[in-house]
Amino acid sequence: MKQDASEVGKGVAYGLSAYLLWGSFPLYFALFDGIPAFEVLVHRVIWSCGFLVILISLLGRWSPVKVALQHPKELGYVFGCAVCIGINWGVYIYAVEIRQVLQASLGYFLTPLVSVALGLVVLRERISRLQVVAVVIALSAILLQLFLLGFVPWITLVLAFSFGIYSLFRKKVVLDGLSGLFVETLLLLPAGLLALAWLGQTGDFHFTGGVGTALLLVSSGAVTTIPLLLFAGSARRLKLATIGLLMYITPSIQFMVAVFVFNEPLTAGKLFSFMLIWVALAIYSSSTWLERARTAVT
Repeated sequence: MKQDASEVGKGVAYGLSAYLLWGSFPLYFALFDGIPAFEVLVHRVIWSCGFLVILISLLGRWSPVKVALQHPKELGYVFGCAVCIGINWGVYIYAVEIRQVLQASLGYFLTPLVSVALGLVVLRERISRLQVVAVVIALSAILLQLFLLGFVPWITLVLAFSFGIYSLFRKKVVLDGLSGLFVETLLLLPAGLLALAWLGQTGDFHFTGGVGTALLLVSSGAVTTIPLLLFAGSARRLKLATIGLLMYITPSIQFMVAVFVFNEPLTAGKLFSFMLIWVALAIYSSSTWLERARTAVT
């Protein structure tokens, strides 16, 4: 029992560390002030791939990667994951660049509910009435921003749906988290290298702008990978219900960073839309807990 409690404690520590790091990403990407989001994304792909090569070599985890690459016809879902995660990374960096972190945090609050909706529509999964209510309330929050605030919250929608679709594709991929992330970034690497060469030709190239800038861009590889490893360590030790509750730490921190650090305006309409999402998440989480408790009893 003591060993189990110790493992759970490690799982919580790993999970908290991962979500705290992800939550502080706006502060990190704000350091790239003056560097276009597209260029940051290109370097993030390249250096993440490089960092993962070192990591997989140290851990001796090349076997599943080699097996996957030997069957290129079966990499369709992995390529879909790569496109989705590339879009998600790029839009998030752009959101920080234009100081729309509130929209980004709303997107990540919305992601679990988008996953529920995709499971219902695409996988024909059965969901409870409470989960249906949660999805309807979340949709109402988006419509509120659309009609009352006068703009389509595209950053919110792209982040939520890109990660939701990524999770959907990831269900079809047999690779573990580390190997899967490496193959995904490897598939994006040729496009990243071509984009880097194009940036060099156009003169819009900040990597040679100084040692500090170069190191900052290189660091994006480690910054991308480390939280994912911490999350993997957490997922192996904790129940899904616990992980599900911990995941709300990230958008909550992003929300506070947006309001109290970046001083983004929080209008009554925006606040009300966030409140609707929080109500939807509370209903969704309650429904999930009730289902698990009912299953445990039976």
